[in-house]
Amino acid sequence: MAEAIGPRLYSCCNCRNHVALHDDVISKAFQGKNGRAFLFSHAMNIVVGPKEDRQLRTGLHTVADVYCSDCREVLGWKYVQAYEETQKYKEGKFVLEKSKIAKENW
Repeated sequence: MAEAIGPRLYSCCNCRNHVALHDDVISKAFQGKNGRAFLFSHAMNIVVGPKEDRQLRTGLHTVADVYCSDCREVLGWKYVQAYEETQKYKEGKFVLEKSKIAKENW
């Protein structure tokens, strides 16, 4: 029955633009600026902002904020570079804040 509905995904909480697939969730144990966040292997229908170095809980990273491509709501960030070896797995991945995304097709 789930196949008839389509894949479970997440959309922008503001405009309902599809931004990520549930199958691309790597971890639900991340912390965003405004609370809980999820780490995704991929994101879609987003705009990646300029890169900047940011001191996060797990050390210094080069990140770029990500925005909804429709309404420009800030949804989270993309890890561009990690400077600590133990954090390298995050490179190229996306953090989307739970408060900024909504479930679709659940």
